[in-house]
Amino acid sequence: MPVILGTNKQKIVPLVPIREGVVFPHVETVLSIGRPRSIAATEAAYKTDKIVAFITQKKINTANPDESDLYQFGILARVEKLIYSGKTGMNAWVKGISRIELDSIEAQRPFIVAKVNELSEVIEDSPEIKLLSKGVMDNFQKLVNLGKSIDFLTITKLMEGSSPNELADQVAYILNIPTSEKQKILETLSVKDRLKRVLRLLVEELKVLSLEREIETKTQGRFDKSMRETVLREKKKAIEEELGELGGEDNETKQLEERIRKAKMPKEISSKAQKELKRLANLNPAHPEFSYIRTYLDVLLDMPWSLSTPNKTSIQKASRILNEDHHGLKKIKERIIEYLAVMKLKEQSRKSLLKRNGREPKEVAGPTILCFIGPPGVGKTSIGKSIARSLGRKFIRISLGGVRDEAEIRGHRRTYVGSMPGRIIQGIKNSGSNNPVFMLDEIDKIGSDFRGDPSSALLEALDPEQNSEFSDHYLEVPFDLSKVMFITTGNILDTIPPALRDRMEIIHFAGYTEDEKFQIAKKFLWNKQLVAHGLKSKSIKIADVAVLEVIHRYTREAGVRELERTLATIARKIARKKAERKRIKRTVIKADVVEYLGQRKYSETLAEKKDEIGISTGLAYTQAGGEIMFIEALLMPGKGNLLLTGKLGKVMQESAKAAFSYVRSRWKKLGLKKDFYKYLDVHIHVPEGAIPKDGPSAGLAIALALISAFTKKSSKREVGMTGEITLRGRALEIGGVKEKIIAAHRAGLKTIILPKDNKKDLEELPYKVKKDIKFVFVSHMDEVIKLALNK
Repeated sequence: MPVILGTNKQKIVPLVPIREGVVFPHVETVLSIGRPRSIAATEAAYKTDKIVAFITQKKINTANPDESDLYQFGILARVEKLIYSGKTGMNAWVKGISRIELDSIEAQRPFIVAKVNELSEVIEDSPEIKLLSKGVMDNFQKLVNLGKSIDFLTITKLMEGSSPNELADQVAYILNIPTSEKQKILETLSVKDRLKRVLRLLVEELKVLSLEREIETKTQGRFDKSMRETVLREKKKAIEEELGELGGEDNETKQLEERIRKAKMPKEISSKAQKELKRLANLNPAHPEFSYIRTYLDVLLDMPWSLSTPNKTSIQKASRILNEDHHGLKKIKERIIEYLAVMKLKEQSRKSLLKRNGREPKEVAGPTILCFIGPPGVGKTSIGKSIARSLGRKFIRISLGGVRDEAEIRGHRRTYVGSMPGRIIQGIKNSGSNNPVFMLDEIDKIGSDFRGDPSSALLEALDPEQNSEFSDHYLEVPFDLSKVMFITTGNILDTIPPALRDRMEIIHFAGYTEDEKFQIAKKFLWNKQLVAHGLKSKSIKIADVAVLEVIHRYTREAGVRELERTLATIARKIARKKAERKRIKRTVIKADVVEYLGQRKYSETLAEKKDEIGISTGLAYTQAGGEIMFIEALLMPGKGNLLLTGKLGKVMQESAKAAFSYVRSRWKKLGLKKDFYKYLDVHIHVPEGAIPKDGPSAGLAIALALISAFTKKSSKREVGMTGEITLRGRALEIGGVKEKIIAAHRAGLKTIILPKDNKKDLEELPYKVKKDIKFVFVSHMDEVIKLALNK
């Protein structure tokens, strides 16, 4: 049967608003009261029947709350004792009696008087109530055991046994939960529901407290262990000093001192290392700076300050190795041999002066920085490896493509977490030598952003006059890079900053001719692919005509990478047949190429099939090598406008306008009417419109296409040309001649028209190209018309 506790009565009593917190029935507590109206209400109650109402206000910052600022439910309490503190405040010891509901505010001055309804509670005497009470009590005991701060009298009272409603109110009061949550418990009249809510909140707080205690225990354990280790270490150190023995840390310090001595650093750098070592010796290993300083010393001592690879520069050996590893590239090989010869003579001179004077000669500038520029796949990187092999030096290669952070070159300062040296210092440290061959690949693709400009950081490293004291931010001491042989590579010069380009000697790598590709494929690539695909070297031959078929019909490039991949495809097909135990031929012939590679990708030549009006063949130079470029001119009714398409750059657009102006100025000599252009629009288009094109060297070809269109005379399809045109028709010198002519030869052109000033560039051309192509040198556009237009 349910038991009714209390009766519903209406009373008029003094009311004290509570800023924060909730007072529960059956709970004794001390409240700090400071507002004048609250003090007056408490004193009035204490002087009469000692009964006062406490209701929590909704917002803590409300100074003078009215009825709307208060919760609807609160409690009646008895004031047991008043204790005054200072002039403006007092503490009241109160005991909760019962729950109340606010009916109305009867008065505001001198204190709040309220009409309240005293509420009754209903408690069921059921097994569920008993289980809930037991659960609350068990978890309360766990909370006490975990060390929660609870008044001793409250613990004693609850341990002695309390009714379910008293238990719920007492535990709710001591829970560390928000005021809004406590108010909900106060407003819950059903004891069963109140116990459920209190039990849930009690379990949540218990979990939090358990986790906090676990973390605290672990932290304390670590601290105690660290303190214990420190004390034991100090005792051990004292004992070992007494016995005259070296301890672990002292032994490590001695080892580092020995390494500093053996490193043979320059004097000022050795002093820096000793200073850092003293700092390390005075630090506890648990100190955050201990690992930073130890890592710094390891990097400093791992640097090859005095370790050099012996210079075994034999000019004959170097020449033999370069010829073994690379076909062609005659001029480039000659320049490299000259470079090595100078290095050898300088080394001999240094040793002679050292022997004569007993000391190192005065420092001179380091070796020249070589920069290999050329299309992909022409052997720039591999020739650097050959140089290192011929010198007997270590070879280091880092790619600068996409590098945008200056710290990649100069390193991070030690103040940063996870700091490390730059790529140059790391490479030299890993090589274990202070005179390696160091290749900086793709230097033309280096970038810059908000993190700095890496190309500016390279200026010091690549300057022979100042790289003897290269400064890395992490090392904080200069390192001598003058003995390092730096080689840089790139595809184009335009994107390399002028200041950086000025510090290097540029060596241009042109594309390979068909004959050179044939020799490279036969001597190097085919055997390399056989071995790479599990086939014995030279076990399967490839016919010369098959190699030429691959070069002519399956590749179209300046280098040999696509050629190598195509040969790899053939080798892979053969390897599969062999793995399947099928019969394979000992020699790959021309007919087998189609079987292995499928239909041909390219025609024999790229030149036009017949002579046409309004079209000319120009020559272009790109970062991938030389290319031929068709220029089309079309006339249509209009008002003399010039339309340019094909994604042309500003320089090329200006070149087209200059060519058009030249044609208009030569109307009489070309047999045209004076106003021939007034009623026509001219459209100049360069095919492959998705590819950007720029430069002045298409001027002659654009002028010829226009003249062909206006005179209705077809241009010769086997004639290609390159050269800049002026308004007066002069043909000016251009660059990239070798690459352009090799592309023309590859495309099947028979005659090339060049400006007279480019005659000197033919010296570097292979003999076969000179033999197959007729070269005509001109100084004016009038000569081009006679050579390239059909009569």
